[in-house]
Amino acid sequence: MGAGTGAWIVHSRIGTDMAVGDIVDVDDRMQAGYRYRLEAPVGQDFSDGFRPFYSPKQMLEMGVFEGKYCNDCTAEFPAEWFLNAKTSATPDPSLNYFGVKSRQPLSVWRQKGWIYGPDPRGWFQWYCRYYLGRRLPDIDRIQIMRWKSFSRHAGQIRANCDPGDIFCRRRQRQALLQWSHDPLI
Repeated sequence: MGAGTGAWIVHSRIGTDMAVGDIVDVDDRMQAGYRYRLEAPVGQDFSDGFRPFYSPKQMLEMGVFEGKYCNDCTAEFPAEWFLNAKTSATPDPSLNYFGVKSRQPLSVWRQKGWIYGPDPRGWFQWYCRYYLGRRLPDIDRIQIMRWKSFSRHAGQIRANCDPGDIFCRRRQRQALLQWSHDPLI
């Protein structure tokens, strides 16, 4: 059975061949035996008000999470997302778009209760799966509210930086990128 027919997609990496009805089987270092069904076309049918500025592919290419975020779970996502992604075997802040460290360890996310539902890596993993077409209404609502509230950082940049100075508040700008907001405001 091929993509689009309800086939199990094991180590998918089939990119644009993914279709509504396909089931993705996850087996990586942090999650095994988890499966989800694609309910929406890839990159389409987002909830009202959720307008991420970048796709996961664009974010990975620009440089996010010190090149370390999805290294052991690339099989779950389209191969083309990683063709030009900035990756590293060890965290390297110089790979981030703004060349600075701008993240908390996953242990802090867990301690603060910022991990929701079946996405043990946090918001970006949720976004990658949502972008592929997975829909979990209760979890989606929580994550979209978190995304919307993160836009407050854009207001701080506008209030404290001269227009065009993309080096002003680089950590905040990197964080905006990692939440798929426009950091180049």
